[in-house]
Parts: sequence; structure tokens; C-alpha cells
Amino acid sequence: EIAALEAELRQAQLDADVATLERLISDNLLFAGPDGALSTKAQDLEAHRSGTVRFREHVPEELRIRRVGNDVAIVSLRARLSVEVNGTRSHGTFRYTRVWARHDGEPWRIVGGQVAAAR
Repeated sequence: EIAALEAELRQAQLDADVATLERLISDNLLFAGPDGALSTKAQDLEAHRSGTVRFREHVPEELRIRRVGNDVAIVSLRARLSVEVNGTRSHGTFRYTRVWARHDGEPWRIVGGQVAAAR
């Protein structure tokens, strides 16, 4: 289930599909970018909506999922990325850590995470 959501998230990032990102990301998101800065759901959605951030390539290389009880899962994803930020393209391999959670019968959503350059 979480692996399928990760694939859906990846495709939404590539397509700049803000509606799908809106559904998959919690309103209470706490996410640290590769520079260590924290960002919110609203900031992430606006970056995709405006075209400030454009994923051009997103190739998963390794996906590990650990369940923590019935309603929390931690994901570690290593992926090759090509991303344009403000028109400048960068390439590399990155490691995402994401926390997926669901509450009171609601669907799974990303509540936290971070991304950093990987070797």
C-alpha cells in the first residue's frame, strides 16, 4: 500500500499534479529540504503550481518501508533526480526519508520527512 502511494507521489511530482500532491500531503507537514530549511505543504504545492520546481527525472533505485504499528510507516527512498529550481537544472542521487500516517480512518498522508544528497 505504501509502495503504491510512493509511486503515485513520484508521478505527481513529475507531472506537477498539485491535486494529487494536495491529497497525499498532510496539512501539518514538517519537511526539511536538502539545504536544511523547513517547508510547509503550502510552500511545496505553490512551488509545483508556479513551476518554481520541476521534476524532470525521478528514478527510484532503492525503496525500504518500515511499519510502526498500524497507522505509521517510515520510508527510505534513494532516487536519481533531475530537478529544475527557478530554471536551473541539477542532477544527482538523493535519499528521502518520509513518514506516512493515517488517523481515525482517514487515508495515508505524508506528515514529515527530509531529503539529502546521497552517494
